[in-house]
Amino acid sequence: MKIVLKNRLLVGTAVLTLATGGLYGCSDFLDKNAIPQGSLDPTTLANKAGVEGTLIGAYRSLDCTPTTQANWGCAASNWVWGGVAADDAYKGSDSGDQPPINDIEGYNWGTGNAELYLNVKWRTVYEGVVRSNATLNLLKAVRTADPTQFSVADGNGAEGEAIFLRAHYHFEAWRMWGNIPYYREADTDFNKPNEASAAVVTDILKDLDSAVKLLGPAPRNGQKGRPSSWTAKAYKGRVQVYAGQYAAAILTLQDVRNNGPYGLETSFDKVWSGFQSNTNGPETIWAYQASANDGEPNGENANFGERLNFPYSGSHFGCCGFNQPSQNLVNFYKVDALGLPLALSSATWNASDAQFQAGDMTPVDPRVDYTVGRNGVPYKDWGPVKVTTGSDSWVRDIGNGGPYTPKKNAHEKASGAESGSGWQNTQLNSVNIHLYRYADLLLLLAEAMVETNDLAGATTIVNQIRTRAGATAQGPGTGASDIAVALIPDPANPLLRTNPASITWAKYEIGLYPVFTSQAQARAAVRAERRLELAMEGQRFFDLRRYGLADATAAISGYINGIGGGQEKTRRTYKQFAVAFAAKHMLYPIPQTQIDLSKPGGTGASTLTQNTGW
Repeated sequence: MKIVLKNRLLVGTAVLTLATGGLYGCSDFLDKNAIPQGSLDPTTLANKAGVEGTLIGAYRSLDCTPTTQANWGCAASNWVWGGVAADDAYKGSDSGDQPPINDIEGYNWGTGNAELYLNVKWRTVYEGVVRSNATLNLLKAVRTADPTQFSVADGNGAEGEAIFLRAHYHFEAWRMWGNIPYYREADTDFNKPNEASAAVVTDILKDLDSAVKLLGPAPRNGQKGRPSSWTAKAYKGRVQVYAGQYAAAILTLQDVRNNGPYGLETSFDKVWSGFQSNTNGPETIWAYQASANDGEPNGENANFGERLNFPYSGSHFGCCGFNQPSQNLVNFYKVDALGLPLALSSATWNASDAQFQAGDMTPVDPRVDYTVGRNGVPYKDWGPVKVTTGSDSWVRDIGNGGPYTPKKNAHEKASGAESGSGWQNTQLNSVNIHLYRYADLLLLLAEAMVETNDLAGATTIVNQIRTRAGATAQGPGTGASDIAVALIPDPANPLLRTNPASITWAKYEIGLYPVFTSQAQARAAVRAERRLELAMEGQRFFDLRRYGLADATAAISGYINGIGGGQEKTRRTYKQFAVAFAAKHMLYPIPQTQIDLSKPGGTGASTLTQNTGW
């Protein structure tokens, strides 16, 4: 991973971390290399360049590489865990490709197939933890041996980055498993038992507080892929909302909102984009810095974790048709006469099983066509999507994955972001993967306001998000200048925006809310807005869990068995075999492989304890 696009120096230093098998626990390093190519001992690494290279290695665990992981359970976006496991997406492709995801989608998480993906996710986040701690230990040794190697500010910055990364990786593990071991740089016992979920939260917040103090107000060296003190503070507020610490979260997030460097992009098309001018814009709080055409011969610094999630062979991209948006999600973008979510006012919002395609003038939120590829609708600037039963179809198997394709992760044709090398290079690009963006922060703040009964404050934030969403819609896409076109005010309703005459394939409408009148109404509106804004970004399942068992169960059960007049088990018949969502699904099972490995000396009782119900 690189910190800033096209910074070759930082790419080159990443190789320093690959040879330090003792530091990173890469026990099969020599097994996979019949002729060792050399190694770096601690003395060689004990300098500023060694520390910086080791730190870059810690960043690299944010996303997959084929040399360290066996499947897409490690994708930075969590598309398997946060999207396919929720109501946003189907696995897609066909039933025989990546079969472990079938079990994850069907809530059969205790199977050997599901274990394959769960174990990759566990290995990835704890690899990141170990690399972060290795950086901290090496930094301490270098600063002790030769204080001139780092200035105080630079040394503190490197320390703060490593601590922030450690907090991020533990947060990823906590969102998945809740009760996890927490490792710091002084730990030598790598068979630590799980901490209770609440204790993990305390540890994450402690690390984030340390990062806030150590980091400067701007990213070190001006490289925006590095966290600043504002990044750490924003992340702290995120953790506080997840933990239900609403009053504390409001104080934290209000500070970031009022005094921090972030803001919404002017239009939604700039949020997920391959254009370099849109990279690391004001909305980016924390992102995996994907990089293509940087000298890596296989394109592995690019968006490797997303490379399955492109339209199929009839399209320019050629493969692979995974992570297809669900019918439920597409229906969720329909709006009422006021341009507000139909799902909040109609008992039949989800009744249609028909493919929603170009020419259907049912009013919809304009974000649908920035999020979902639909038949006949322009796909950024690649021309209209084509969904047929022939070889020219952009969808691999309509019966298995439905007629829609993911869109946010795709690059624009005119952007130059496509990789020139690597397997199926047309799917590799330098579109950054947002791990946390400002719209997400604002909606977390709105959520905390609702839970503390500040309904006016929550209304203001939701309408701010919707105002930005109403700025533009997918345009004809015949060139870079018309990928997005401006929406226009409705003369009959100043709170409503709609599309100009140049858009002939859809009816886009989006309106604003009057001040919420009850906590229940506000809660429903904020939650709906999170889905509309963050769909297909790997957040949905974690949101449903955060809302509580009753809400998560109702959403997942309703999705499969019938909600809003429609049920997925008749749309995608394999869903009739899904296991009923229950309390145990509020946490993923800890991989049995990791439990078995946690026996001290390989014998006796395991120190890791399985989550309840698994």
